Amino acid sequence: MKRVIVTTALTLLAAPALADDEACKAVRLSDPGWTDITATNGVASVVLQGLGYEPEISTLSVPVGYEALKNGDTDVFLGNWMPAQQKFRDDLDASGVVDLLGQNLEGAKFTLAVTTPGADLGVKDFADLDAQKDAFEGKIYGIEPGAPANQSIQGMIEADEFGLGDWELVESGEQAMLAQLARNDAAGTPTVFLAWAPHPMNVNFAVTYLSGGDKQFGPDFGGATVHTLARKDWVAACPNAAKLFQQMVFSIDMENQLMGKILDEGMSGEDAAKDWLSANPDALTPWLDGVTTLDGQPGGDAVKAAIAG
Repeated sequence: MKRVIVTTALTLLAAPALADDEACKAVRLSDPGWTDITATNGVASVVLQGLGYEPEISTLSVPVGYEALKNGDTDVFLGNWMPAQQKFRDDLDASGVVDLLGQNLEGAKFTLAVTTPGADLGVKDFADLDAQKDAFEGKIYGIEPGAPANQSIQGMIEADEFGLGDWELVESGEQAMLAQLARNDAAGTPTVFLAWAPHPMNVNFAVTYLSGGDKQFGPDFGGATVHTLARKDWVAACPNAAKLFQQMVFSIDMENQLMGKILDEGMSGEDAAKDWLSANPDALTPWLDGVTTLDGQPGGDAVKAAIAG
């Protein structure tokens, strides 16, 4: 299966882009409510609009978003974090209806962490947590219900790994978790929480990623790559838009800047993207190589004109 998927993607990349049919004008993406995906969806939206497409973004939890992709209710997902979302990928790969268009980010990480009050207690590893249960109030702060990372934390609690069987997972959205973290940090209260990069939290807080969680989150502090998935039928029907998504690759620094504009400056994903792309127009060149507008005109010129306008 993997070989077939990669071959499909490489064939698409090698083929000359053709203007897509008008039926491809609407491009449906999903967002789990994570700022990194809000940022990358914002970039994709700005570029798609410059090419004459109409992006439509639905806020869907990770499990619901994958079902929507499998059932044909969305077209593209930019947030396939691996290996954290392996079971969802296994299901999608078995269905045979989704293509892996490529890896859009490397250098990401995703595991439990503490800020300065927790680090000052000597907590550096998962195994250090339970001895400080009272200081942490026996709580681990996660993200939205249903997220694979939350499931990993809950499984760890249920299995009493690291003696955490009597701890509690507090599920909330990304913003609620960060707000709680900020309150606790200001009060000098230790917090153990789900942390990841890219994210401005790594600039706004002194984050200590915990070792010892290889089984739950993978080695290298949950070292991860992020991938772009698309419906196989959509890729075949809309090769020009699919080529764009195949070539759209981000960086940790880029996403940190975009997410900072969203979280710290209150920008929308699209406004943050326009601001960043205006300052970094060369990023568009590899993304738009061989890509046209919906009506077949040169894509690079159109997008740059739209951003400047």
